Amino acid sequence: MSAPTRRYEDAVARYFEAWNAAPDAVAKAVAVAWAKDGGYTDPLADVRGHEQIAAVVAAAHEQFPGFTFRLSGAVDGHHDTARFSWELVSEADSSAPVAGFDVITLDGEDRIRSVFGFLDRVPGGA
Repeated sequence: MSAPTRRYEDAVARYFEAWNAAPDAVAKAVAVAWAKDGGYTDPLADVRGHEQIAAVVAAAHEQFPGFTFRLSGAVDGHHDTARFSWELVSEADSSAPVAGFDVITLDGEDRIRSVFGFLDRVPGGA
């Protein structure tokens, strides 16, 4: 694996660590993954800063208790930008009712500067 590829995969791994962190560890995981002034934008949210990003993560956990975010496919990147697909998977039955892909940009310390998320599959009423 090349150093540039590892850079993107490591950043995405930290991203998933934040999304899958226990409630008392979300803030710390977000601070590790995102730049201080980093942002997160998807069809349901447009926030900046660690506190607001942690709130979005917490809200997802509340809406989908017992689910885990996981990478679906390979991470692809160039320059300071990477893209990847993901699924939200039930720990009870392994179903994945929500799926999408994200594009992230990284700062000079390989922390996330921005996330642009797209939802490909969402259950009715979610």
